[in-house]
Amino acid sequence: MQADTQAPSLPHGRPALAVDVVMRREPVSGPMSRWQTWRWVLADVLPAGEPMEVPSHAPQPVAAAPHEVHPLPGAVAVEGARYWLYRGLYVTLYRDDAEGLYLNLNSPQPCFWVFWRTDEEQLLDDEPMAVPQITTLSYHDAGRWLDAQEKVDQVPAPPEVVDWLRAFVDGHYQPEAKRRKRPDSFKSLTDRFGQPVRISTDKR
Repeated sequence: MQADTQAPSLPHGRPALAVDVVMRREPVSGPMSRWQTWRWVLADVLPAGEPMEVPSHAPQPVAAAPHEVHPLPGAVAVEGARYWLYRGLYVTLYRDDAEGLYLNLNSPQPCFWVFWRTDEEQLLDDEPMAVPQITTLSYHDAGRWLDAQEKVDQVPAPPEVVDWLRAFVDGHYQPEAKRRKRPDSFKSLTDRFGQPVRISTDKR
């Protein structure tokens, strides 16, 4: 995937990137294993094509039924873990959330965030499977989900995705103008009780 060198011009749609989400089910060790045998974690987010445009009115995509895959090349081996790949999701960039994208871009490690839930209708060994709901590059999106006590995991975004994100941010992010700080000399004087102090220049 090659990043656009110019900011997208989107009169009829929004920039988006199709992605595959890989969830990992791994055994729980230690004292916690007495109450929980397995846990789900985000393993990876993989770009699944070139950047595209989606209609502004397009509904939020839903992940397709998962299929089991082998551990990804270079992934940290987790003994006893199994991996499940979900297709059909995409990351969308919104102009009115340019600040959230900017904050991610300028973090030490720009990343994907995935909001996921367990689904009682999709079972693995009679236990609910983890199903990704939304994938984003927005710092603000991730913050709202965490504030709502949702399950949110993150993985680093690859360089080509970071370049695509940077092109959009460069074209649409407008930092707010900072207000000039009022000099201290213009602040009104008050006494210890917060009452205005009157100063006289008459000599006595």
